[in-house]
Amino acid sequence: MSDDKNLSDDLNDMLGDAKEGAKKAADKAGELADDAKEKAKEFASEAKEAASDFADEAKEVYEKATGENKKVLAGILAILLGALGIHKFILGYNKEGIIMLVVTLIIGGFTCGIGVGLMSIVGLIEGIIYLTKSDEEFYNTYQVGQKPWF
Repeated sequence: MSDDKNLSDDLNDMLGDAKEGAKKAADKAGELADDAKEKAKEFASEAKEAASDFADEAKEVYEKATGENKKVLAGILAILLGALGIHKFILGYNKEGIIMLVVTLIIGGFTCGIGVGLMSIVGLIEGIIYLTKSDEEFYNTYQVGQKPWF
């Protein structure tokens, strides 16, 4: 019986040690999980910031690329069809485009083409100005600054 009691006591001690070891392991796992959770939050925050920076830079590059395309298109249309004001519509200057179109069609009809000639000269000058400006200068002046004439 004493062997059974010693064996029982030994088993109880071992069971207590195992419980204590499991509790320590669980506590350590909890600490590691908390650390991992904190690191994941930091990583997510950094990833969001990097994604936001990338999106801002991509948007800036896209706007500049779009501005370059508008520069060439607006410049060529201003030289070729400047009297009709199509280049103004391309740049988003609808009011100015309508003014050029009205001067060309209506006033030009009453003045035997003088309005057409004037608007052609304006278109030619604007086309040359558009094409001789640097891409950045064109973008800042005509697309950001919204300068409608010359």
